[in-house]
Amino acid sequence: MSLLKTKIPFAGTEEQEVKLMNIITQHRQDKGALMAILQGAQEIYGYLPIEVQTLISNETNIPLEKIYGVVTFYSQFSLTPKGKYKISVCLGTACYVKGAGDIVSECEKILGIKNGECTEDGIYSLEACRCIGACGLAPVLTVNDEVYGRLASEDIKDILAKYS
Repeated sequence: MSLLKTKIPFAGTEEQEVKLMNIITQHRQDKGALMAILQGAQEIYGYLPIEVQTLISNETNIPLEKIYGVVTFYSQFSLTPKGKYKISVCLGTACYVKGAGDIVSECEKILGIKNGECTEDGIYSLEACRCIGACGLAPVLTVNDEVYGRLASEDIKDILAKYS
């Protein structure tokens, strides 16, 4: 999978584009406004696909290469869509030592996606993250705002079944 394309086709709406154009218009004259525009765009679309980056480039006259560089430099930005259910596995020290790598592998196996990807139906996305502050529950997985702790690989199938 290329960094610019995902398995899921871009499906932006006219309403989203109008919102993005309003943000661009609001910041058009501000020097250094790219971060604010990108943050607004990600809030609208949930991620920053090449189509959105290209629109921003065309409207602001900022080279696409610069926009892509900013998007890929800052971890707050995502090039891939997030699923309806955002699964995050903590890989902080306590979780990692207690087997979080196996939890990630089991999620990948069950969902058929790799870390950082979204299922083709847009239902699940999987992301490994750093410490979420629940070290006493290690290893920890979250699904949206639900926290699951003291996990073993065998627990993952039942957890994910709750969301299907």
